[in-house]
Amino acid sequence: MFDLSAIRTCADLTRSQAKVRPNDIAMVFETRATSFGELDARASQVANGLIQLGVKPQARIGYIGMNSDWFFEVVTGCFKSNTVLVGVNWRLAGPEVVYVLNDAHAEVMFVGAEFVPLIEAIKGELKTVKHFIAVDGGHASWPSYAEWRDRQSRTDPMVSTKGSDDVIQLYTSGTTGHPKGVQLTNDNYIAFFAMAEKAGWALYDAGAPNLVAMPNFHVAGVNAGLVSIGQGACGVVMKMVDPVKVLDVIEKYRIRDMFLVPAVIQFLIQVPGLEKRDLSSLKRVFYGASPIAEETLVTAQRLLKCDFLQLYGLTETVGAGTMLAPPDHVGHRLRSCGKPYPGFDIRVVDENGKDVKTGSVGEIIMRSPTIMKGYWNKPEATAKSIVNGWFHTGDAGFFDEDGFLFIYDRVKDMIVSGGENIYPAEVENALMAHPAIADAAVIGVPDEKWGEAVKGVVVLKKDAKADPAEIINFCRSKIAGYKCPKSIDFIAALPRNPSGKILRRELREPYWAGKARRVN
Repeated sequence: MFDLSAIRTCADLTRSQAKVRPNDIAMVFETRATSFGELDARASQVANGLIQLGVKPQARIGYIGMNSDWFFEVVTGCFKSNTVLVGVNWRLAGPEVVYVLNDAHAEVMFVGAEFVPLIEAIKGELKTVKHFIAVDGGHASWPSYAEWRDRQSRTDPMVSTKGSDDVIQLYTSGTTGHPKGVQLTNDNYIAFFAMAEKAGWALYDAGAPNLVAMPNFHVAGVNAGLVSIGQGACGVVMKMVDPVKVLDVIEKYRIRDMFLVPAVIQFLIQVPGLEKRDLSSLKRVFYGASPIAEETLVTAQRLLKCDFLQLYGLTETVGAGTMLAPPDHVGHRLRSCGKPYPGFDIRVVDENGKDVKTGSVGEIIMRSPTIMKGYWNKPEATAKSIVNGWFHTGDAGFFDEDGFLFIYDRVKDMIVSGGENIYPAEVENALMAHPAIADAAVIGVPDEKWGEAVKGVVVLKKDAKADPAEIINFCRSKIAGYKCPKSIDFIAALPRNPSGKILRRELREPYWAGKARRVN
């Protein structure tokens, strides 16, 4: 359990565990194993190293790299130096990475080996980054992370931190074409730890092995590691999710708990020879970040033979919200995302902010101590999202008579593909830069593998020609590959309302006709 009496801020996470179980293994990554005592000391070294570089409290520290134990050393080092970790989505294209780092005013950049070429190519456009550190070493001019870390003092700097101080800033896709930095504070995270524990899922036995596999730039990926540390469990970190390797890790380390997005669960249950694997250690699978197909869930329950728990939340809520407990994974409730965490308020309202009747669809709004401080340097966007203390999720849903929440659609136009959030505006901006395109709209359509797939609906300029493959390749030069359309439809004119707004629902209707919910 979290010792919340000893955890005043996130900086106390490693301190508290180092006092209680200094020699127990906190994290395993490939051939490395790190004890809680060593993790706490390394967090101090990272903190002292950042202070030596001249960064001040609340400075933003960028990180782009695959999952590793070293990522969590940097995160906990940021906690101790009262700086803010900005996890950069390594699937983004160069221009998007430039925007995120400049928007955050990042001063130090930790760069994994796979992304050195990307960062070198855009280095001249990064306005505020003063220092680059090569996470995996081997760079001619950037210091190696391990060598840089080991030159620092292991004495805890004991920098003063407040509950309202930011600790992590993660970027979400933007409705206007640019991502927004979500400011998550010490108080947000302490509340998250307490509420997740009361909900009944964030309870690991000390020393119990659990899988940390989701990308570190997602709130679920960060949380998996931080919850593991806070619970005194052993986090087995995977560099990247590979279904076959996930099974190997479960067998090798006797994994008990793991969080996976639905797309990964679908791949996992399709691995040949799954029935012959020894997965008897597995006790619980948490899933979330996108809706799951009922058939996938039923099959996974049968094959993995363990408890399943759905977790619904958003980056803006530290991932907290509702939980569908194992006993409720039956019948029509398989399509539900469960009930609110204890102390977490959720309502379903109409366009005027009034509660709708039970069973009626409206926008899901939330109130909780886990609600973000705001969107970094975007007061107008913050004011639109948080109204009188209630965060407007943009998800449409309804409560049934037993208090279970069901996601039906999205009030906003966001697409969720493989657990990644994609806003049409970002993709449309890329499409509209194509010289042959006069008008464009982007929608999400059902996809068996990824849940939803991005489709571009395009109007060509008079006498212009372009084929779908060429348009898609053009988009790849502008935005991350996962955001690019997987298919292109050509149309004479886009449907619009009298004020000129694209009627996406009309474009989506043929693809979603007959489905019980309009998200996949």
